[in-house]
Amino acid sequence: MGNPPFFFTFSCFVFLLGSLLSLATDTITPATLIGDGEKLVSSSQIFELGFFSPGKSKYKYLGIWYKQVPDTVVWVANRNSPIVDSNAVLTIGNNGNLVLLNQTDGIIWSSNLSREVKNPVAQLLDTGNLVLREKFSSNTSEGSYLWQSFDCPSDTLLIGMKMGWDLKTGRERYLTSWRTADDPSPGNFTFRLEIRVLPHLCIYNGSVKLSCTGPWNGLAFGADPTNTSYLFRPIVEQKEDEIIYRYESYSSRILMMLKINPSGDVQRLIWHEMSTGWQVFFTAPNNFCQLYGYCGANSVCSVDDTANCECLKGFKLKLQNNQTWPRECVRSHSSDCITRERFIKFDDIKLPYLVDVSLNESMNLKECEAECLKNCTCRAYANSKVTGGGSGCLMWFGDLIDIRKITGYNNGQPIYVRVPDSEPGDKKLLWIFVILVLPVALLPGFFIFCRWRRKHKEKETTMESSQDLLKFDIYMSVATRTNEPSEGDGDAKGTRRDSVLPCFSLASVSAATENFSMQCKLGEGGFGPVYKGKLLNGQEVAVKRLSSQSGQGLKEFKNEMMLIAKLQHRNLVRLMGCCVEQGEKILIYEYMPNKSLNFFLFDPSRTHLLGWQTRVKIIEGIAQGLLYLHQYSRLRIIHRDLKASNILLDSDMNPKISDFGMARMFCGDELQGNTKRVVGT
Repeated sequence: MGNPPFFFTFSCFVFLLGSLLSLATDTITPATLIGDGEKLVSSSQIFELGFFSPGKSKYKYLGIWYKQVPDTVVWVANRNSPIVDSNAVLTIGNNGNLVLLNQTDGIIWSSNLSREVKNPVAQLLDTGNLVLREKFSSNTSEGSYLWQSFDCPSDTLLIGMKMGWDLKTGRERYLTSWRTADDPSPGNFTFRLEIRVLPHLCIYNGSVKLSCTGPWNGLAFGADPTNTSYLFRPIVEQKEDEIIYRYESYSSRILMMLKINPSGDVQRLIWHEMSTGWQVFFTAPNNFCQLYGYCGANSVCSVDDTANCECLKGFKLKLQNNQTWPRECVRSHSSDCITRERFIKFDDIKLPYLVDVSLNESMNLKECEAECLKNCTCRAYANSKVTGGGSGCLMWFGDLIDIRKITGYNNGQPIYVRVPDSEPGDKKLLWIFVILVLPVALLPGFFIFCRWRRKHKEKETTMESSQDLLKFDIYMSVATRTNEPSEGDGDAKGTRRDSVLPCFSLASVSAATENFSMQCKLGEGGFGPVYKGKLLNGQEVAVKRLSSQSGQGLKEFKNEMMLIAKLQHRNLVRLMGCCVEQGEKILIYEYMPNKSLNFFLFDPSRTHLLGWQTRVKIIEGIAQGLLYLHQYSRLRIIHRDLKASNILLDSDMNPKISDFGMARMFCGDELQGNTKRVVGT
């Protein structure tokens, strides 16, 4: 009878031992072999290293990928040496090198260290970097690594990786595309940091320049999108021994990578913790103007204009048989320092490629203009930096290549191009026209304009009076010293406070929402569209704008404003201010990053993200908010439109009741009320 218990205990021991041995680790030692089907996993379970076959390929490769997104490979070791069978292993060789061996112990790939290492260990870090270091070294900084995969990038730039040049060794780190989606061997396209005069990023097809950003201006690369500034920070470091580009993310909750794909497009991809796939944040090149030198020399490219290519002012088309662009624009006059010349400013421009350029970082813009004007061969000048009010002097002496107009939310800069000044005779004719002819021609129009302006002013005064009355009504209703309870420490009851609702200017609200752009739009409800905004102090807000087509109107607008401004509770959305100007009626709230409850409840792909603990917390928070409204508020308030879309969730998934446009107030001793219309959901 003693054997079965012993056998059972022994079996459990063997099972547990096997389970422990099979658990993935993040390190390799000379005694460790990683074979097909086995993996290294970084300590925080972010990255995995192992063998994979891309797409329909029959070959095997050693690579690194995101653990939660296995089909996103970010680094490949043996790009030029595919594995033809399943018997390859990764280990540390006798000389301390990381080696990939085939079944006959032949070396498929190696880290190629030039010196022998006594106690080597390889480790996969949470950054996605595979490093080789001394096992017993107390120094674990980047400088202590004997070898690292970040020094040998494939097609992907991760957070913490560097692109650029080691000035001591002349080594360049750059991205190389896969040949195809099924073949990770090096393709035709590369993405590099060029360091000609100033750093800039370029895409190459072989040795042919395909597309380039503008030069680094101290904050960003010229013509790069500005709407990425709240996601990550680009960094260019120019040290004595290296010039590199890297980036840092502002949120650890977002996975991010920069990738060059087999077609030559560079894409920035993000994956939020609630995402179901990679989102393409931007792609370059994404239009013909981003192709290098598309319009030829001394011309400007514009996507929005009917004529996509035009010669710069002061230049004209050279007679050519070819009627399609790129065509050559030449100067309309000879610059011999005899003809009087001046500079014309072009705003929102991607600066020309830095060919035949000089840089003087100590000059200001005025000094730069004077210096350029003295040199007959100087064609244009611009600031090299946008920081510190603009500084540094860039001067172009040859043809101006790869200029384009910047549209949307991209980084454009002004440039000053040399052109001939007007002739003296032309100026005399111009003054005769301005003094004698122009006033006679414009006199009738002036009287018509005065009549129109007077009528418009009367209408404007009437509108401003009504808006001032509305502001006064709001102020008198809100800015009274009340005994209204506010949020306490864990209690539904609160303390006495002064409620004064700030009135924002329309200009400040427009600036915060990038002029109510579609990129900032969060959604739309019965009241109207809601936009995400950012105030001058950096605080994020939600901006609710009353639509002219809205079924709700002034009554609901005032009702919501007067109620929420007086209510202060952790489970009620906070109203930060309003805007009543130029016919606009706008409410400014605190921003809720996790949107509303219906965003999770009614989407099958997100409902699993609400665990029972979170659901109970949300239910309890809603109940606490209603308890405050119904019992502890001085005026009993009935919401009348409580639904999942009106329950907003903050960054910690705390619920906040919103949208009080349909709410009704009751006196303390009232228990019921009557309504004359159907409201709510």
